[in-house]
Amino acid sequence: MSASGSVITVHNPGTGEPLGEVESTSPERLAEAVEQAQLGQAAMAAMPAHERAALLGRIADLVEGERAELARLLAAENGKPLPQTRGEVEAAIRIFRGYAAEATRIFGRQTPLDAVPGLERHLAVTVREPLGVVAALVPFNYPVELYAHKAAAALAAGNAVLVQPPARCPLALARIAELVEAAGAPRYAHRLVPGGVRVSQALAESPGVAAVSLTGSTEAGREIARRGAGTLKKVLLELGGNDALIVCADADVEAAARAVVLGRLARGNGQICCAVKRVYVQEPVHDDFVSALLAQTAKLSVGDQLLESTDVGPLIAESAAERVEAAVGRLVADGARLATGGTRRGAFVDPAVLVDVPTESAAFAEEIFGPVAPVARFTDPADAVRMANESPYGLQAAVFTRDISRAFTIARQLDVGGVVINGSTALRAENLPFGGTKDTGGYREGLHDTLRDLTRQKTVVVTEAFG
Repeated sequence: MSASGSVITVHNPGTGEPLGEVESTSPERLAEAVEQAQLGQAAMAAMPAHERAALLGRIADLVEGERAELARLLAAENGKPLPQTRGEVEAAIRIFRGYAAEATRIFGRQTPLDAVPGLERHLAVTVREPLGVVAALVPFNYPVELYAHKAAAALAAGNAVLVQPPARCPLALARIAELVEAAGAPRYAHRLVPGGVRVSQALAESPGVAAVSLTGSTEAGREIARRGAGTLKKVLLELGGNDALIVCADADVEAAARAVVLGRLARGNGQICCAVKRVYVQEPVHDDFVSALLAQTAKLSVGDQLLESTDVGPLIAESAAERVEAAVGRLVADGARLATGGTRRGAFVDPAVLVDVPTESAAFAEEIFGPVAPVARFTDPADAVRMANESPYGLQAAVFTRDISRAFTIARQLDVGGVVINGSTALRAENLPFGGTKDTGGYREGLHDTLRDLTRQKTVVVTEAFG
């Protein structure tokens, strides 16, 4: 990515080839977009639920009609291998269709007032209404899927949405925005506002924005929350993670190793908030697990993300790869042993496995955004739980064990938003609440949860309704 004046030029992170341009949003254009979005929101709020559902269905159909082209464009600009971007586009299609159904299920409630003395003859109902204009701040790692979670939910609830696409890979979302318009969305109800940090901050501060939904770093989340506090808007934060995978002595070590490979080294090039980022292995199976992990890692193909055979493509930028390289160096300096990988070539990083990682290492506590699997030992599962919980993050965790009682016990003790038993932490289904505790932000995003969060409640009381 490079910026020239008000134009952002997007490049293939692996080859440096220019792919296209988008116009950066000036402060004047952004203020205009927020003002016009009020008109779009009024039009969306006036649409019956069945019409909003039909609109989202048409958007899903149009995206599905171009899924191959969108997947290729996303792979080129983002760096994820083509089979994975194909899956991401398909997830976005499901999400739009899921919210199409949810648009017709925005339920209120009737509360019996005869619970309060003197109010027995009154009737109270609570209805849900749109919030207003929603700002969707979309990250680079899964831009199409995470855009769908935010934009489809906003439209389903009767809101307008201003979408800030990731500056390094906005092209697929720019094309989807054209499809949203073609599907018949009301004018100004859906709009892209490309740009950098300045755009995010202005959206958070704007009194014309009712809610901001951000998926990003904890640092960015704190800044957006601080700026949003001035207008008391809703700020929905899904932030960083340092997800732990715990392998107990009775685990299937081959399956556990596969979960690390597929949930970290060969998924999203390791750039996933819920990827496996710390591995704790009980002493009796440590060596067997490491052997299985190294054998599976050796089979991974690193290279051109547009080839079907590629498992690991370039990171989003060379600077991102440099940060991963530096993090590996800090782990080694702290006493870890680099068992394989870690070599950087431009934006590419060979999948790295580190063993004998000291659990007190500051680098081990960091969120490394790349294909790196640090492995540490433990003797007692209680120690693994304690170490997992010492992280400031609390997104997801995974436990491998054949003992169902142990699995549920550890799951209950882990201070995280989700626990996967005998699978990778890198699991997200659109109909499940997704998010975490502590520095991960506390918010839960998913079909049922997000729609409620993007509405507000209004209570209507009819006095003397009953004779």
